[in-house]
Amino acid sequence: MLKVGLTGGIGAGKSEVSRLLVGCGAVLIDADRIAREVVEPGTPGLAAVVEAFGEDVLADDGTLDRPRLGSVVFADPAKLAVLNSIVHPLVGARSRELERAAAEDAVVVHDVPLLAENTLAPLYDLVIVVDAAPETQLDRLVRLRGMTEADARARMAAQATREQRRAIADVVIDNDVPLEELERRVKEVWADLVRRAQGSGDLSQQPQE
Repeated sequence: MLKVGLTGGIGAGKSEVSRLLVGCGAVLIDADRIAREVVEPGTPGLAAVVEAFGEDVLADDGTLDRPRLGSVVFADPAKLAVLNSIVHPLVGARSRELERAAAEDAVVVHDVPLLAENTLAPLYDLVIVVDAAPETQLDRLVRLRGMTEADARARMAAQATREQRRAIADVVIDNDVPLEELERRVKEVWADLVRRAQGSGDLSQQPQE
């Protein structure tokens, strides 16, 4: 099994890269998806979040109001740290469970938005960083996700810098390119991952970009 950490700043296009890798044959473990699962109604995770932040973070149907919670924590590093201390251990436990269920020869891609922030790079055989210019990220968040510019900038500022992410990268995938170029690059990286999983390749000897 080859364990790959995939990360990138918000709006960099990491989800598109993970989709393409799944299309190539990767087993995807999506930390964001798991983070939603562990705070579903009735879970200990949601109970802990409500205890920490109050019932104002709940929607009328009893689910977590993620935009409302996000507007609170991304503007306050201390509150963000509290939320992370609740959610991250639950996500880690579920991720390990899913990894153990994968085939022995699988390429398992862990999609982890805060990989750099939480110094998780040593957990993986290699780290792929999806990279885009900050102005590209901002444009995507405002134009495609409907965020205000202030909210988008706050969320970007709460994450690691572009330089910090690139510093932990074994492979960098540039996503300031047309989709067809991104697809070509992902297929190239996938071929290297398969060789590595089979013990016949070494990505440490490959160019980062």
